[in-house]
Amino acid sequence: MAGWSWDEALTGVIPPLISPLDVLGDADESAMEALVARVLEGGCSGLFVLGGCGEGAWLTPAQREAVIRNAVAAAGGRAPVLAGVLLPGTRAAEEAARQAAGAGADALVVGSPYYFTVDAGAQRRHAEAILAAVPLPVLLYNIPQATHHVLAPETVAALAREPRVLGIKDSAGDFAAFQQFLALRRREPAFRVLQGYEPLAAASLLQGADGLVPGLANVAPRLFVALREAARKADAPTCARLQAEVQDLARLHEHGHWLPALKAACAALGIGTGVPAAPLTAPDEVQRRAIVRVLERHRLMGTH
Repeated sequence: MAGWSWDEALTGVIPPLISPLDVLGDADESAMEALVARVLEGGCSGLFVLGGCGEGAWLTPAQREAVIRNAVAAAGGRAPVLAGVLLPGTRAAEEAARQAAGAGADALVVGSPYYFTVDAGAQRRHAEAILAAVPLPVLLYNIPQATHHVLAPETVAALAREPRVLGIKDSAGDFAAFQQFLALRRREPAFRVLQGYEPLAAASLLQGADGLVPGLANVAPRLFVALREAARKADAPTCARLQAEVQDLARLHEHGHWLPALKAACAALGIGTGVPAAPLTAPDEVQRRAIVRVLERHRLMGTH
């Protein structure tokens, strides 16, 4: 029996997990187990696999299925596993949705189609096709940095009325648009609004965001859980202090491409090899040492 509820999961911290890969590029089961243990012991309420941090759009179907199965096994019913089906076209996303359901995912994460230009109607049809393909609930995902399309407000408003649409993760970094999602929640109280753009974490929580989906929670889950708790208490000074810590921790992304840097940080903590999906490459030795210095500054080395 699952030891979680959607209400608790979607009002906490749900890290978008990296996809640990071994030196051959295969999904690393033991590293996923260690990562899931770290974030759940840190107080996180859910697990999001195959998002941007999880390189979902770049992995093969076999890799994606293994990542989901490894996360589900590691979670052991303690927290829900949300699987991204962030592929550019609808048919491919439907196939990925069926695969995720078969691998044990508890929900899907769905964004805009991409590569070709799409309008609000195409975005809605894409999400509705995925909802029709499997019985799982869906979390919408607004990340125009990757899809090159903002999820249109009318798309989100229409989908928010669907009983199986849980809410939205917004990583666009547009605070005015984020507040519009909060306004939508006032009309659709069951629709959860989560912030995925780390620089706006504290401000969003204090404005009423339900939870966070921060990539840096792979390495510092307790930091974001503490920020969530401070916001629950309306403790703005503590939120500001913790947000400053988040901003400083984010400097590890400055050492090479942000994604291999994040995976290298996890590897420095004993989680996986740090190998990114091709064609990205791991940071060099100078960059790795700089990443470790950031982790040391935040007293993360040697922690579990």
